[in-house]
Amino acid sequence: MSNIKNGKGVIGWIDYRLPIFSTLQHTLIDYPTPRNLNYWWNFGSLAGIFLMIQIITGIVLAMHYTPSVEGAFASIEHIMRDVNYGWLIRYIHMNGASFFFIVVYIHIFRGLYYGSYKSPREVLWWLGLIILLLMMATAFMGYVLPWGQMSFWGATVITNLFSAVPVVGTAVVEWLWGGFAVDNALLNRFFALHYLFPFLIVGVVILHIVALHTHGSNNPLGIDRKGPQDSIPFHPYYTIKDLFGLSFVLTIFAAVVFYAPDFLGHPDNYIPADPLKTPAHIVPEWYFLPFYAILRAVPDKLGGVIAMISAILILFALPWLDTSKVRSATFRPIYKKFFWFLFIDVIILTWVGGSPAEGHFILIGQLATIYYFAHFIIFMPIIGIIETPKPLPNSISESVLNKPIKDGT
Repeated sequence: MSNIKNGKGVIGWIDYRLPIFSTLQHTLIDYPTPRNLNYWWNFGSLAGIFLMIQIITGIVLAMHYTPSVEGAFASIEHIMRDVNYGWLIRYIHMNGASFFFIVVYIHIFRGLYYGSYKSPREVLWWLGLIILLLMMATAFMGYVLPWGQMSFWGATVITNLFSAVPVVGTAVVEWLWGGFAVDNALLNRFFALHYLFPFLIVGVVILHIVALHTHGSNNPLGIDRKGPQDSIPFHPYYTIKDLFGLSFVLTIFAAVVFYAPDFLGHPDNYIPADPLKTPAHIVPEWYFLPFYAILRAVPDKLGGVIAMISAILILFALPWLDTSKVRSATFRPIYKKFFWFLFIDVIILTWVGGSPAEGHFILIGQLATIYYFAHFIIFMPIIGIIETPKPLPNSISESVLNKPIKDGT
């Protein structure tokens, strides 16, 4: 790396004219990082790895896919049966989407626990939420492409939600469909956008990293760095930590791909789409289930759509809804309990979203939906006012170096 700094050699010559290598060195090697980051901070880099996996496998799959209602399902079978290692590439892509959402959801909950949305990181938080919205759009369009029963009826149900919009709703649905029914036009549009959106996500991820490096990473203590003693270079300390986390997650990912590739999917999607036969229970992929439960919790169609969209949009207001000056829940005893209430509530919503909309599931879904919004609109502002946080350490280095030694470690 010395050639970059002194401008010698081919790398130095290029970097002087186009500072690619110096930017990479600052971002991946020299970047000063809080010295107390734990393994919950691995999930940002893991999300980036899974994004790359999805893009690479998606490009290969697109070479063999036929975006037409007559050929889509058959082309998936062709990929699975005839393309060399096509089954492996598709299973990696299919399960990679689920793992992408898993690491992103953990990344978001980590941000909620440690207050990573607070000043001066509001824009960083917003960019992360925009990535989530783009992921959801991309995943939904990708779920339609196999053109199985759940693909067809999922597209029909979700696109029909726009008909609830007053005045222009029907026109919007027909514009999405490219006609008067879910057919070739919609499948072609979804294929094109599903291919395009991951590259759009990459662009937002770059902005996300720029925003992260502007004010630096948050940390488990939620306090700002006081000087060089609070930081260590990203490499080799956190690259090694990230590689360890990556090896652990990829081991689980490989186990799912090779031993349970259809565990996170729905068996009805292995049946060709039939517009004349409605499945008994239409459900989206598991990562949409909490929002699907919120949608169904409101009896009114338009109200359900508004509630579902608001469930994500409310997260944009967190920097102002949380009135506490302390970032980390480590020092907030009341908020910590309510954080786990929220986590349990989201699990309940996921369970309800995958269950039939009947009997006690309706009431449970409505109560869980009420709590979800109450957590952000009522409890979070009140807790910030009435709570007495524990005293914060003076600096990161003081907390790390003065940590008591236990069990001989």
